[in-house]
Amino acid sequence: MANEIKGIHQGQPLLSAGIPIEKAEAAMIMVHGRGASAEDILSLAADLHQPQFAYIAPQAANQAWYPYSFLERIEKNEPWLSSALLTLEETLAYVTSHVPPERVVLLWFSQGACLTLEFAARHAQRYGGIAGLSGGLIGPEGTPRDYAGSMEGTPIFLGCSDVDFHIPKERVEQTARIFSDLGAQVTMRLYTNMGHTVNEDEIEAVNNIMSSLLSA
Repeated sequence: MANEIKGIHQGQPLLSAGIPIEKAEAAMIMVHGRGASAEDILSLAADLHQPQFAYIAPQAANQAWYPYSFLERIEKNEPWLSSALLTLEETLAYVTSHVPPERVVLLWFSQGACLTLEFAARHAQRYGGIAGLSGGLIGPEGTPRDYAGSMEGTPIFLGCSDVDFHIPKERVEQTARIFSDLGAQVTMRLYTNMGHTVNEDEIEAVNNIMSSLLSA
């Protein structure tokens, strides 16, 4: 099983932008959505205007981290999901070999948001910040959420449309409650009729997390 898991997403490119990780004061791990690429999500760095950051983006095999909806039974998205979570674990290990986790921001969109929120809940610790754009924790209604550990005050921003056709607002609200219970400082914003996209207010919220981290 381990070899099967490692064979899906492992060995895919790990792209970077911004300052080299060896010289960075802080870092952001950016996780793309379904049908997109690491290169696509890295282009968002130009809108963040944070030159002290290194930006690191893993690539999913075939441009998808798992094949079905994030609301399906977790077993239905295996072994892709476990391989994707392992990719994030490996990416975080690489980044934190240069920058401590409390100076690492996790950012993602859509399928990448769901994946990284699930990863962060399963690996609760103090991060520099987390920004989940149009996403929520993985699994159907009733999935056990007995995550261990503490986010230790990590600032988390969750932004989504109130009528997103992929992400029910109830799952975003549940995700906010769970991370609050894990000790995170959560800001959640549901935007009226926005659709499945990213808006300027969300970009500003991400920039605020990054600026606060650098000034801490």
